[in-house]
Amino acid sequence: MTAPPRRVRIGIDTGGTFTDVVAVDEETGQTTTTKTPSTPADPAEGFLNGVRKVLDLMGLSGDTVTAVSHGTTVATNQLLEGKLDRIGFITTEGYESVLEIARQSVPDGYGNSYFWVKPPRIVPADLVRTVRGRLDHTGAEVRPFDRDDARAAARFFKDAGVSTLGVCFLHAYANDAHERAMLEVLREEFPGAVVSLSSEVLREYREYERSVTTLVDAAVKPKVGAYVTNIRTRLDEIAPGVPFYVMKSNGGVLSAQEVVHQPITTMLSGPAAGALGAALIAGTAGFDRVLTCDGGGTSTDVTVVIDGEPTLTTEGSVGDYPSKIPMIDVVTVGAGGGSIAWLSPEGTLKVGPKSAGADPGPMCYPNGGDQPTVTDAHVTLGRIPPHLLGGEIPLSVEAARDGLERLGGKLDLSLEKTATGILEISAWNQANALRQVTVARGLDVRDFTLTTFGGSGSLLACRLMDILNLPRTLVPPNPGNVSAFGLLTVDVRNDYVQTVVSKHADLDLDRVQAVYADLEAQARVALDGEGFGRDAQRMQRTADLRYVGQAFEVRVPVAEGALDAAAAEQVAQAFHAAHRQLYGYDFADDPRQAVEWVNLRVSGIGPIRRPDMVELQPLDGGPERAVTGSRRVFFDDWVDTPTYNRPDLGPGDVVRGPAIIEEFGSTVPVHPGFAATVDSYGNLLLTKETGQ
Repeated sequence: MTAPPRRVRIGIDTGGTFTDVVAVDEETGQTTTTKTPSTPADPAEGFLNGVRKVLDLMGLSGDTVTAVSHGTTVATNQLLEGKLDRIGFITTEGYESVLEIARQSVPDGYGNSYFWVKPPRIVPADLVRTVRGRLDHTGAEVRPFDRDDARAAARFFKDAGVSTLGVCFLHAYANDAHERAMLEVLREEFPGAVVSLSSEVLREYREYERSVTTLVDAAVKPKVGAYVTNIRTRLDEIAPGVPFYVMKSNGGVLSAQEVVHQPITTMLSGPAAGALGAALIAGTAGFDRVLTCDGGGTSTDVTVVIDGEPTLTTEGSVGDYPSKIPMIDVVTVGAGGGSIAWLSPEGTLKVGPKSAGADPGPMCYPNGGDQPTVTDAHVTLGRIPPHLLGGEIPLSVEAARDGLERLGGKLDLSLEKTATGILEISAWNQANALRQVTVARGLDVRDFTLTTFGGSGSLLACRLMDILNLPRTLVPPNPGNVSAFGLLTVDVRNDYVQTVVSKHADLDLDRVQAVYADLEAQARVALDGEGFGRDAQRMQRTADLRYVGQAFEVRVPVAEGALDAAAAEQVAQAFHAAHRQLYGYDFADDPRQAVEWVNLRVSGIGPIRRPDMVELQPLDGGPERAVTGSRRVFFDDWVDTPTYNRPDLGPGDVVRGPAIIEEFGSTVPVHPGFAATVDSYGNLLLTKETGQ
């Protein structure tokens, strides 16, 4: 009897330094992981090298690949670096200054208003053109669309050589007729233009945010489109016709041919995949309330997961640009391994947000920089070995010590106090980010299991448990590859929204039902195109509600089926409860305070088979089998500390601190008073020893 042909799915996460690759065998559930250097000049090259490398490791050819999923930072980096081509903006007459007026909000509160300088608009005033025509908030036409104005605008941009355009007309979320008419004119007058319509990008009210979101979509469309198309073409040389998915910010994936039409949805592609991978790993281990902490070289990304679902937000931003598209609620802090330690003008020690990155890198790197970093503090204190990636990158402890001693001399601090001070500041920066996604959202941080991953994510785990009084930390195997693994766990997902403002007491149930039916029909058509049968498709309804007079909404679930008065009242009660959890109060018993429905939302989900989590076989003996030696490590004092090779640890093993657990790409310092227990899936569970 011949063995069935092997089938594998591949997840690839492209980072600034390395491209992480995970392949899962669909028959056995076994995973194979590897890394390959990223190629910033041509990111597609590193991607394809990763595909070839993992297939070579498994001894397989391209025809065994059933799907490839990809997390990319192309759109994010383009925005953060400000590398935007000239963009044109077409809007309703009288609203040409919507980008200049923006919002009154000032970062860090109004106390910063004397010092904060409003960033440049995404489109300068001289590249804004208006068109006569007007709709009211219900979508009814007040003034007809002026095609002469539209032609003049199209010709202006064509003559100016501005071929990337965003169109956002007043109240187009309620009726897209005028934007469709504008698109027709652009196709006639300027057929080579790249155009984004607000009614396709974000069918939601608030003109400023909708305008910026549409313009960001237009700005990244050419580069993302070229990148994805290039990979698709070259991937066909290895695995012809294999399904190719790209990670979206909302926790879903989308096929490459659709992503080129919705590039803004890829903004938080990488962090979203990491959160989902960590959610599945922690959920399988038995934890349903999880804080994820993804530590890299430049920054740390944190998010909250409840019952396997990361929290979503539509109030996010990328760089200076607010984005109203649904995205996993990630808080990013400049506290990575490469974060630079420096002195403020007042003479106090600061860490980050500037980073040494991968080039030149920390002082201990072979061609490192001239400023001490978090990694230099770790290597000086012995918390990490004097090399990275199993010896591929040697680290110079002497160079790190010299840099820290110079910095400590300015502060009149010893080498050890300087290094521990840097790590303490970095830990508090991470702790504050974790508080933002819990305490600031009405959640008790002590109810959660911390899950750390990424190259530097686990180095400060014990200290974070002390600061936040967390019960435990879970460290997955191969933590540097969790984001790539996460790409194999996510479903195809599309989000649709329609603004329908109505007081709860006056809610037109038939209209609400009709809007939901229309949104679900759009979602089903998209999933049909992705190859999902109607039986497999899932629809998820939500609604944004608020108290009348409030400026922001709270999202709550809406049950499937007919929306009658009883179902609508359940939604209102869910809103009261969610408001109470977020803000500490509600008006459920005050009939004078009316509830208002604002946005109706539908997520269309096409389920993908998740990889099986494989339990490990027990090993003979105890954790001593994994001891590789010892070195002096500074915790509260210098102490001779055993080092363990993590792959040699088996289920049930307990490693008590002080200890250092090492593997390819990651290190876990177990502080005195802590213990690390290996569970049946190979996760490390860090806990405080009783009485500590």
